[in-house]
Amino acid sequence: MNRIAIVTDSNSGMSPEEAQERGVYLLPMPFFIDGKLYFEGVTLNREEFYRRQAEDAEISTSQPTPGDVLELWDRALETNDELVYIPMSSALSGSCATARALAEDYDGRVHVVDNQRISVTQWQSVLDALELARAGLSAGEIAAALTEERLEASIYITVDNLKYLKKGGRITPAAAALGTVLNIKPVLQIQGDKLDALSIAPGMKAAKHIMLDAVERDLERRFAGKKGVYVGAACSCGPEEAREWAEEIRERFGELYNGWVAPLALSIGCHTGPGAFGVGCVKPASIPER
Repeated sequence: MNRIAIVTDSNSGMSPEEAQERGVYLLPMPFFIDGKLYFEGVTLNREEFYRRQAEDAEISTSQPTPGDVLELWDRALETNDELVYIPMSSALSGSCATARALAEDYDGRVHVVDNQRISVTQWQSVLDALELARAGLSAGEIAAALTEERLEASIYITVDNLKYLKKGGRITPAAAALGTVLNIKPVLQIQGDKLDALSIAPGMKAAKHIMLDAVERDLERRFAGKKGVYVGAACSCGPEEAREWAEEIRERFGELYNGWVAPLALSIGCHTGPGAFGVGCVKPASIPER
């Protein structure tokens, strides 16, 4: 049986310590802060990122360089026969397309998965890949299984401060100013390769209810009768707010909630800022019959 490495990037929300514990190869995403290059989880932690963001530092995301990608792949292939690479959705970054081009030089040993996910749903894809590898699937079969179920996930996000959406060009300065005065909170959704506005709410409490209602509709309609679907959460807030968010989700969804709140990947935090809350549902990939 071939030895298969599972590789992802830090847009999954996975830290270097968590990746090492699970045996996953992790590519840290690069960021520029006031012109200086940092790497998520290596030279830039979340506390420092949000501190600099609050100071109005100029922050921008960047793709990993081809050299960094190839170096990680080559290291993984030193002790493995094949690898499955799970980057963030191609709709949100060009890094997936770059990786697919680079993989052509590996004679079929590298399989790049564009399963259109990010944050907690991308994390689930990594866990699925590990499980499928343990079940004896080849790298190609794992990639095919993840791709087949790429749309079996939803994410909903709301933000506390509109200034970061404005800085990222997601909303106009006029809309941000009006929204701030009226305490309006936007609710965004990520489904497949689309990031869209879902609704607006008069305050954070209402925004959270809108997100939870949206997840409940997904469970009742999109995922009705499908096994293994669960609810996950993320945020860019402090531990007390995270605990309160977890309790709200648990009260609504009970055992369907996986019980923890993941930190939002910094690539999302660039646009949401601190104080953002997210919730979603995802169906783990199934082991195909052979």
